[in-house]
Parts: sequence; C-alpha cells; structure tokens
Amino acid sequence: MQKVNKNVVLAVLSLTSLVFLLFQLYYYKFYLSQKNGAVFSKARGSQSGQDSTRWHVVRKFLGLISSHNIPVYLIDPLILGLVDKDIEQIRSSSDGPSPECKYFCAPRDFTTFALLDKAWKHEVGLFRTAEKMGFQWLKVLNKDPRLDGMDDLSGTEIPLHYIFKLASHAIHLVVFYERSGNFLWHGPLRLKQHMDRKFVPFRKLHFGRYPGAYEKPELLFVSIDDLKVQIPKNPSSFLEEMSHSRFLECRYREARAFFQMYPDDASADAVEFRKRAKSLLHLAALTLNNLGVKFWLSSGTCLGWYRQCNVIPYSKDVDLGIFIRDYKADIIPAFQKAGLPLKHKFGKVEDSLELSFQGDGDVKLDIFFFYEEDDYIWNGGTQAKSGKKFKYLFPKFTLCWTEFVELKVHVPCETLQYVEANYGPDWKVPVKTWDWKNSPSNVQYNGVWPVDEWDEVIQIY
Repeated sequence: MQKVNKNVVLAVLSLTSLVFLLFQLYYYKFYLSQKNGAVFSKARGSQSGQDSTRWHVVRKFLGLISSHNIPVYLIDPLILGLVDKDIEQIRSSSDGPSPECKYFCAPRDFTTFALLDKAWKHEVGLFRTAEKMGFQWLKVLNKDPRLDGMDDLSGTEIPLHYIFKLASHAIHLVVFYERSGNFLWHGPLRLKQHMDRKFVPFRKLHFGRYPGAYEKPELLFVSIDDLKVQIPKNPSSFLEEMSHSRFLECRYREARAFFQMYPDDASADAVEFRKRAKSLLHLAALTLNNLGVKFWLSSGTCLGWYRQCNVIPYSKDVDLGIFIRDYKADIIPAFQKAGLPLKHKFGKVEDSLELSFQGDGDVKLDIFFFYEEDDYIWNGGTQAKSGKKFKYLFPKFTLCWTEFVELKVHVPCETLQYVEANYGPDWKVPVKTWDWKNSPSNVQYNGVWPVDEWDEVIQIY
C-alpha cells in the first residue's frame, strides 16, 4: 500500500474547510439575512459595526423615499440635540466627506423622521420597493379626528405612523396633518390586536405616546455625516416645542350626548354671540402670542370646550387664565392697541390680579392670573363695591394643546379635575344664573382690601 502524502491530505482538508466556510457565508447572506434584515460591514472610520449599521439603514431609507419623491425631515430628538450644538458649523459646512460619523451613528434604537400628509400620495409601490431593499414595515392607522363633528362621528381611518425595520435598526416615520387652527398635528401610536408587539421596542419611541401639536416648521437642507437631510431650521425651538406638544381632542361624542339632553340654543342672539366670542378669542390669542405670554381657556370658556365643544351662548364673556409668573406690563397697552379698552383692573401683581377688556358689542374678555402654592393653584376675585376678596382653589395642573373654534390653544391637561373644582360634580348640568361670589365650588372668602389701597386695587373704567 502506497504511503499517503501528508501534504496532500492537509491541502484537501484545508480546501474542504474553505468550501464549507464559503457555503456558510452564502447561506447566511441569502437566507438568514432576508429574515433578520441586512447585515452591514464595519465602516465609517473608527465607528463600530453596530454604529455603522445605523448610518447604513438611514442611508438606505433616504434612498428609498428619494426614489419615490417623498419629502421627509428629521425630527429625531437625540440627533437634533447633537446637531443643535453644532448648528452654525453644519449650516456653513461644505458637502465634503465627514471625517467621522458623529450624528447618525449615535446610540439609539430608532431614527425618527416626519412626513407632511399633503406632500405624499400613499402608494403601494413604496412598500414593494422597501421589501426588495430588505426592509420590513408596519403601518399604523387610526380615526381621522378632523372629520369628527356634531353631525358626523366619522370612522374614516388615516395612516398615522410607519415603521421601517432593517437589520438591528428601525426608522420611525411620523405623519403630520394640517388642522384648521393652522398648525400641524400627529396622532397617537396605538397597536391593533393583530399587530406584532415585538416588531420593535415601541415603548422607546419618542413620538406616539399621545397626540401632538406643532407650529409649521421652517426647514433647512443640510449635509450630516455625508447624508443630505432636511431639519427644522431652529432645532432647539423644535425640541422645546416637542416637550410641551401634548394634544387633547375635543370630546365630540360626549358633546353630542349633552345636546341630546339639553338642545343647543340656535337663536339669532346665540349665533351672533358665538361669532363675536370666536373673533374675540382669536384677537386675544394673537395679542398674547405676540407678547410671548402663555395662556389657557379658563372658567366658562374651558367648560364650553370640555362639555359641548363650543362657546356657551349664555356665558356673555371669554375667560382666559395666565400664570402670574408670565405677567408682563405690556399686556394692558397691547390689548388697548388691538382695540380692546380696559374695562376693569382688580387686585395687583402680588395678589389677586384680574383684568377685563371690552370686546365687540356686549362681549368682554376676562383674564384671571393664577398663583402657585405648594399644594394648589388659585386665582382671586374682588367685589368692587365692598372691597371683599375671594379666592378660587384648583388642584395643580399642566397645560396641553387643543383645537377650539379653529384655534390652537391651551387647556389644562387635567381638564376634568379643573372643571370639577370650579363647577362641582354637576358640571354637566347647565346653570344659566351664576353668582361668581357664591356659585363656584372652589370659592373661599379671602378678607377685605385695605381702604387705603382701593384706588390701586379697584379700578373701573
């Protein structure tokens, strides 16, 4: 028997191992990667493979939406926070290659973009292309609140969120819609029963825990990590807006039920009052917004929004609340310049300040200033003829956006507690005769103004 050449055996074994290794690589690339998403090699300078994967997924997504002419802009808070620190440098930088991946390689599970609904017609072709590129995708729909009203509680669904998943990274695409108050709105992300809750870590999403309201942003085209993207021109303003963006929808179903029990007043006087109240509220909002003073719907105006999605026709005024910390001396002259003369001024900045301005006809604007204590918030009231002081106590609350009479405006997020504090447990029952000194559930007697201060704290015009 011939002696076996050891070198030949080693060569055969090495070749066999190499063929097996190549087969494994082929199988992983063309079978496993199709199920689990694409795998990218280590790239982008000194960044790790995982960091590089994020950048590659974003690049492929931008290529996907560009091929379908879909204009999106970056709203990812983690990336915008980094970009904001270097915004001047980014604005002035050329399109040359970046030395390192600084922004899109930052650790995160998602990269978030926004899409304006009117800028894109929903096409099946996008999702077919996405699948060919290795993306898995999820579309989340929900009811369109813009179609809701007293006469039609529409069940029409619209796309609110898209998620595109590739490899170990996901793209969250938030759909924004224009509302009649001239602002942008996005809906919540609510998974339906049949949806895979393990598709991505949904709890880590920055958008979708609740609906949000935003001003229309001015966009800037920039190059970030060698990728051309649109971003809000002022990232810090967008991030600040995001932190206070929570939106509450008007409760049309409850309002309809209310009007079934208490038919709405459709008289000419009621229609005219609501028209004037709407005009006054829009003018007040414009004036205060120009001053940078945050305000919210209070008292009867807040009750009208929450209970019946409209102005209460027998209320005879528009009520707004402002935290005393936001008071500005320019408020009175600004309203006078807007054509609203001062009707009365009660109290002082340190205690129980209240302003009233005369609107068109017999409609007036009342502004109540709120003071914060450790356990509660309160506003004051003054009886002009006696100098008696009153105090109205509310549980602590935060502010949310809503849409009311075609206006984006704040209301207390904890609206029910706010309304119940003021109007008691029977707030659903209309009360046309209201005594501001005795009727509110939260009113307290608060002493008497010293006579020598009356000229300052009781001013009637």
